[in-house]
Amino acid sequence: MKINGISYRSVWRPSDDDRSIRIFDQTRFPWTVEILELRDAGAVADAITTMQVRGAPLIGAVAAYGLVFALQDDASDAGLNQAADMLIATRPTAINLRWAIERMVARLESVPAPERVTAGYAEADAICDEDVQVNEAIGRHGLDLIREIWERKGRQGQVNLLTHCNAGWIATVDWGTALAPIYMAHDEGIPVHVWVDETRPRNQGSLLTAWELGSHGVPHTVIADNAGGHYMQAGRVDMVIVGTDRVTAQGDVANKIGTYLKALAAQDNNVPFWVALPSSTIDWRVRDGVKEIPIEERSGDEVLFMTGLDADGNADRVRIAPVGSPAANPAFDVTPARLVSGLITERGRCEASETGLRTLFPDTP
Repeated sequence: MKINGISYRSVWRPSDDDRSIRIFDQTRFPWTVEILELRDAGAVADAITTMQVRGAPLIGAVAAYGLVFALQDDASDAGLNQAADMLIATRPTAINLRWAIERMVARLESVPAPERVTAGYAEADAICDEDVQVNEAIGRHGLDLIREIWERKGRQGQVNLLTHCNAGWIATVDWGTALAPIYMAHDEGIPVHVWVDETRPRNQGSLLTAWELGSHGVPHTVIADNAGGHYMQAGRVDMVIVGTDRVTAQGDVANKIGTYLKALAAQDNNVPFWVALPSSTIDWRVRDGVKEIPIEERSGDEVLFMTGLDADGNADRVRIAPVGSPAANPAFDVTPARLVSGLITERGRCEASETGLRTLFPDTP
């Protein structure tokens, strides 16, 4: 995807310094475009924890490089396992992080220690390249759904989509998951319009998704999180499409807090509710999402304070709740499979169930 006409991935290794990576500081979007240099595991862990880098697929890709950075200091088995444990602990809900680290460990544990750094970079590069291909495939399969809606409407008006949080190209290495079909539909000439939930408390929708869509020229409208049900009742939402940080073996979906409420409203109003995901987001070891998926609890300050531009155009942080009031801040919730119309993966679409997932992934143990 592009920023100011220049093509970027969300993580890359510069040609003049192949022992470091570059990422965008996503806490600075959309006010400024700031590129960060990461070259050690501690910096990677900090960037993930503080959400300078975010989005389940992208976290996994960046963490893979973080593991290699750690091996530059200690390539022993102990060093490998210690770095893996440290990186996995940075964000407990997004399964792509653990998936990427486990893949790296499985690849490197049989490689002699002196060769692990070189092999590790190659494997991390492969994870990034595969992520781009996977997300493009997700986009194609999701595009069919948008095209079908457009045909049912007699190619009249526009296709109104609603999304929550940010599942675009800056949440992945490129393309995105839930936004990839929207970009493809727009590029094909289908008149799409996106209702963008603000996604409190960190406002990934109003800050990141709106910025992405606007940069690509996709018509969109930012709405308060609580407005989605109203627009569904009014018949102004044709489909809800979101990403996810973890999907269980039976199709339960963990995504940014507030997704569950959108799914309830969608079911009550007969609005299709689709979830886009790479297969690396499926956690085959977990069945009951509500009981088994750990929900990350983040600092209450994210609820009590908000950052925006002041009258002079400067980014400023202000308190929006009374001093002394505590805040709870669960970062995710779980949408049961019964509320999900279907899953969009790189291998196609399926129902949100173990049977549906096994149909697309029969080779998974």
